[in-house]
Amino acid sequence: MVDVGHKAVTHRIAITEGYIQMQPETLHLIITNQHKKGDVLAIARIAGIMASKKTADLIPLCHPLPLTQVEISFGIEADKNRIRCQTTVKTNGQTGVEIEALNATQIALLTVYDMCKAVDRGMVIQSVQLVEKSGGKSGHWLRE
Repeated sequence: MVDVGHKAVTHRIAITEGYIQMQPETLHLIITNQHKKGDVLAIARIAGIMASKKTADLIPLCHPLPLTQVEISFGIEADKNRIRCQTTVKTNGQTGVEIEALNATQIALLTVYDMCKAVDRGMVIQSVQLVEKSGGKSGHWLRE
């Protein structure tokens, strides 16, 4: 692992996003909460939060971090038959939380896939990416 012991403790934030595209019927089941497995997005939110806290267990050489906040929100894009997942992760630490936020987004979307695969195996998880980060020596970064 890289030594971050000399780095200053700063407030760090990472925001990520990703999408899952699906059939209109699948999206309708999720929106109307008629899926037989329950509230798909609520379960996906919890899975994403849990994943953010387990990132160091999954990614070799990733520092375990005390997260101060994890927020996952979903937006329905009915015209594109997809759901947008946005994750914000915060900490006060010596290294950033980009990987924790990316992991949370991926797992939240993968949970949607897992819950809905019986009705739509053709779903596609796409464009998982860092949107913005702040804190630390490199400062603020925003995707154009």
